[in-house]
Amino acid sequence: MKRKILVFLILFLAVLFAFSATAFADYYTGWNTLRYGMSGTEVKNLQNDLKALNVFGANPTGYFGSLTKQAVVKYQAVKGLTQDGIVGHKTARAIKTDCVIKTAKSLQGVPYVWGGSTPSGFDCSGFTQYVMTHNRITIQRTAALQYQQGTWVDKSKLIPGDFVFFSTYAAGASHVGIYIGGGQFIHASSGAGKVIISLLSNTYYTQHYLGAKRMLP
Repeated sequence: MKRKILVFLILFLAVLFAFSATAFADYYTGWNTLRYGMSGTEVKNLQNDLKALNVFGANPTGYFGSLTKQAVVKYQAVKGLTQDGIVGHKTARAIKTDCVIKTAKSLQGVPYVWGGSTPSGFDCSGFTQYVMTHNRITIQRTAALQYQQGTWVDKSKLIPGDFVFFSTYAAGASHVGIYIGGGQFIHASSGAGKVIISLLSNTYYTQHYLGAKRMLP
C-alpha cells in the first residue's frame, strides 16, 4: 500500500511539474553541456539554431566537430561570453534567446486574428506560443496560463526574451508580448491589427502593465 502511494505521489508531482513549469527545449535545459566530439539530436538542434543566427554555414549533421566548435566560439566572441567552444547554460540561453527574438521579429506585420495561432494570423498569446514552439520550447496557449509559467522578474530587471503581461480587456493577464530590449516589446496588437514593436513606456502599456515572467531562465 505504501509503495502504491509513493508511486502515485511521484507521478502526481511529475505531472504537476510538467504543467506548471516551462518545458525547456532540446539542448537548452540548464543540465546539458555540449562540446566537441558529442553527437545526437541536441547537437543537431544547436547547429540549426547557429545556422539561423548566421554563424554556422554547414549542413546540420548532429556531430559536434571543428566547424561547430568554431561557430560556437564565434558566437561567444560576439556576445562577450567565454570563448571556450563549449555550450553550457549561459551560451545556450543566449543562443536560444536570439533565436526567439529573431523568429518574433520575422513575423512583424502578420495580421491580428482573434484566436489565431499561425503565421496567417495571431492573437497575442497565439503569437508568443508560436514563437516559442518554433524554437522547440513548449508553453501554454493563453495569456492567463502563460502568466502562470516561468519565474517572476521585476520590470527594472527585464532582459530580452522575458514575457511582459498586461491587464487590458479583462482582469488578470489578458495581453502578452516578448521583451526585446531597449524598453521595447513585440506583440500581436489588436489595436494596430498586426504584430508590432511597442514601447513599454507608452502611456497605455504603463497603465495596464501587470508583470513579467522569465521563460528562459
